[in-house]
Amino acid sequence: MRNIFLASSVRPPRAATTVVIVASLWLSVLGNLALWKTLLLVPDLTGWHGMAFGAAFALIIACLVAALLSLLAWRFTLKPAITLLLLLAAFATHYMLMYGVVLDTPMLVNVLQTDTRETRDQLSWRLLATVVGLAVLPLIWLWRQLITTPPVAWQMLRNAGLFAGGLVLAFGTTQLVFQDFASLMRNYTEMRYQINPLNSVYAVLDMTVIPSEQPRGPMQPLGQDAHIGGRTNSKPPQPPLLVFVLGETARSQSFSLNGYSRSTNPLLAHENVTSFTQVRSCGTSTAESLPCMFSHLGRTDFAKRSHEFENMLDVLQHAGLAVLWMDNQSGCKGQCARVPYVNTSNLKLPEYCEGDECRDTVMLARIDAELAKLPAERRARGTVVVMHQMGSHGPAYFKRTPAEFKKFTPECTDTSLSQCDRAQVVNAYDNTLVFTDYFLSRVIAWLKTHEKTTIPAMLYVSDHGESLGEKNMYLHGLPYSVAPPEQTTVPLITWLSPGFEQLSRVSTRCLQADRNKPLSHDNLFHSVLGLMAIKTSAYQRERDLFATCEGR
Repeated sequence: MRNIFLASSVRPPRAATTVVIVASLWLSVLGNLALWKTLLLVPDLTGWHGMAFGAAFALIIACLVAALLSLLAWRFTLKPAITLLLLLAAFATHYMLMYGVVLDTPMLVNVLQTDTRETRDQLSWRLLATVVGLAVLPLIWLWRQLITTPPVAWQMLRNAGLFAGGLVLAFGTTQLVFQDFASLMRNYTEMRYQINPLNSVYAVLDMTVIPSEQPRGPMQPLGQDAHIGGRTNSKPPQPPLLVFVLGETARSQSFSLNGYSRSTNPLLAHENVTSFTQVRSCGTSTAESLPCMFSHLGRTDFAKRSHEFENMLDVLQHAGLAVLWMDNQSGCKGQCARVPYVNTSNLKLPEYCEGDECRDTVMLARIDAELAKLPAERRARGTVVVMHQMGSHGPAYFKRTPAEFKKFTPECTDTSLSQCDRAQVVNAYDNTLVFTDYFLSRVIAWLKTHEKTTIPAMLYVSDHGESLGEKNMYLHGLPYSVAPPEQTTVPLITWLSPGFEQLSRVSTRCLQADRNKPLSHDNLFHSVLGLMAIKTSAYQRERDLFATCEGR
């Protein structure tokens, strides 16, 4: 390897401008394979017309990349800058080709919050081949070049000329194909997020330089007036106990309770549950949805907020309830920062765990011991337990289920899902739902054993959905405006014990009659407060999904 870099000393020096142009052409053409694949599917851009437009589009991208690199076209900054762009483009290309995802700010946040276990699930020989082909090989060429720059004043003029020339040529080319370009960006919005490496650069800037519109300042208190006394006028004989199961990557369309042809909910079908069929998520990724679904604002106002606020769990604590977050996933995205927390994903219990991953049932093995640690005076008023599932986390769906729950076979065991037969992908995913069905039935069974000392209930909802090959899309994380319903329609299931129905005056029969009404994550904050009889100025009755069934 040392000889490779020493070879640069005997090679003719190259001007920084030349290296910028070569790198920009490589990135625009080979770094955008996913974009060109999408472009080939556009019916209005076929034949010579489509080829000419594609060439113009590639030139526009190359000019913009060149303009970007011109800002860093100095001897000691150019190679690192090109290295970063090549690696970003290579990794983004792999995931866009394999899963049909795009790279925007929420997706980048998701990537940065991914833990070691999730990262390992993503590794494959195809990823290595893509990175080697699109990044490593050109990097070997790049780092063997001896880049020369003239005196600073002359280099500044060259860089300025390259910057201006790139923008002018990009603008002029855009004008030549403006009608097709405008139509494409309007009708195929997802293409905006497939333009490598500009999509990655924008996402990074959006998280660092542009956040002037993002929430700032200290955490704003919320619901400090909260107290118990909502729907009941007298103190119940036992305290209420709500288990809020936070699902992972479960889509409503694949639940047999909601009409799916396969029996993915065989155990819940025998419980007195309500499964709501028209529930929209706050986002298409965990990082996007979790903070939103625990907020009082709702999706639209949450996106426009100017401050961070305390969340639903804080309000429950302000009311004097005991609150516990149990996590079998990669964290709570800041939502459990001020409540008792336990991570069960690394407990190493042989009955529930294999390697460094534990089944969701491990939370039930620990829940009694963890509840006993909560203040007794709070538990006497009521308890809310959040259980954050591993659920159907992909792409390694096959790892989420033990052998006895592999009801649908054969399964896809390749993390590059697009390389499997789609039926195998669906089999592996549906098996995760069968196991979730088992887990939820176990939660209900555990709650029933506590009916003598508490008044129990369960609420289950997923953070977002999942694409399983529809329109060649896999996983999740598309921008909400263009995301398919498979990624934004999530299951929401409630189970109320007879005692809880009496306490809350909410009838399960009424809920079942309303199961097809449109709901969203916007309802969760207010519905949980209403269900736990919390009075506070932060509560909005019109968003409480249980309010319409009170007393009916």
